[in-house]
Amino acid sequence: MKISLLARKYALAFILVLEVSLLLTISISVFAQSSSGTTEENTNTPGSLNSLPSLFIDCSFCDDAHIRQEITFVNYVRDPEQANIHLFMTRTRLSRGGAEYEISFIGLKRFADLSIELSYTADRDETWSETRDSLNNIIRSALMPYLSQTPLLNAITYEVDTDVSGVTSASPEDDPWDFWVFEAYVGSIELELESNQKVFDSRWGIFADRITNNWKLRFRPYFNYDYVEIEQEGEKNVVSTVERHGIDSYAIKSIDRHWSVGLFATYLTRNDLNTRNRIEVNPGVEYSFLPYSVATRRAVTLRYLIGYTWYDYFDRTIFGKTEQHLLNHQLQGSVDIQQPWGSVAGGIVGSHYLHDIDLRRIEFFGSVSVRLVEGLSLRISSGLEMIQDQLTLRAGDTSIEDILLRRRELATDFEFSGSVAVTYTFGSDFANIVNTRFF
Repeated sequence: MKISLLARKYALAFILVLEVSLLLTISISVFAQSSSGTTEENTNTPGSLNSLPSLFIDCSFCDDAHIRQEITFVNYVRDPEQANIHLFMTRTRLSRGGAEYEISFIGLKRFADLSIELSYTADRDETWSETRDSLNNIIRSALMPYLSQTPLLNAITYEVDTDVSGVTSASPEDDPWDFWVFEAYVGSIELELESNQKVFDSRWGIFADRITNNWKLRFRPYFNYDYVEIEQEGEKNVVSTVERHGIDSYAIKSIDRHWSVGLFATYLTRNDLNTRNRIEVNPGVEYSFLPYSVATRRAVTLRYLIGYTWYDYFDRTIFGKTEQHLLNHQLQGSVDIQQPWGSVAGGIVGSHYLHDIDLRRIEFFGSVSVRLVEGLSLRISSGLEMIQDQLTLRAGDTSIEDILLRRRELATDFEFSGSVAVTYTFGSDFANIVNTRFF
């Protein structure tokens, strides 16, 4: 009996050990299969692509997932330090519609002697899906010289559409609209309803632009209306309306690669700033220290404006005025640089009214975004205005409702804003896998 019981225990122990061994064998087999990239999810793992170029995508507006999904013959890495190709892309919106893209392929490490500069102009009728596909095609084609220096050289095939016709620049005679582009927009219409509060906000307007090599013209009426009503138990409801309507317009003439002149005219009515009517006309001149042809990535400019302003106020100002005719001038210097290591933008604007130099304003603004080391990026932005020209301030006391609802401009000597952002990314060098489930 004892022998039989002992034999049963050994048998059960043997079966348990056998089951555990079997489970471990199956787990190791599944893990090995997953790591080797034989499953559907992992056919593009880093281990199988070690001989391919490593590409870092430096583009704030690109659809990275779509690029990785469509172009599978490179390794995608998360930091430029791990790459041997740095794809740097910038975009400039065109006022006639569409956008111009500057695309740089910067060779690093074994491709240090191979860099490519390309550009693409998206038509205003082009959808983002069409633009995205066109950019992918450019990226795919530009990567061929890099692939030709890898073991994939013999695997490359080419397909060229020989039916594509040549592209020529349009002339005014070819365009029945004479390069004018019109756009009507509704920026937003927002409605919020609560048991004791109603909020309505709306913005709409029209663009009319014309751009040629010699002229840049704009006429833009816009309309903004905000309404807030707050119910108070036993008291009269608090109602606030803010209207900001106006017209921006300019005519800018190109002189040469560095000089341009312009005429700027604006109209504004804005009740929260005590401005029933304001008409401003300013001729000006601009000098670009770098040729305008490189301005999408590097621009250093100096601009001077001088002009006339007429103010018609809703209420009497703290200076006892209900209407004013003024002369003023403005000097502005600015820098805007976008490079693969980051971006720098900033400048200074100084202005004052000619009848009284004490009525002045100086504004400093700037932002810096830099990749410090592998995975670590820093962005700092700030703005400071030294204000001594608040001519529109209403005379009289200001109620607490006006302050909280921002219905009246408050006196101030300065206005400052600033932000700091730090990001650090670490882990796997590779970013090849695309998984779009749920998000």
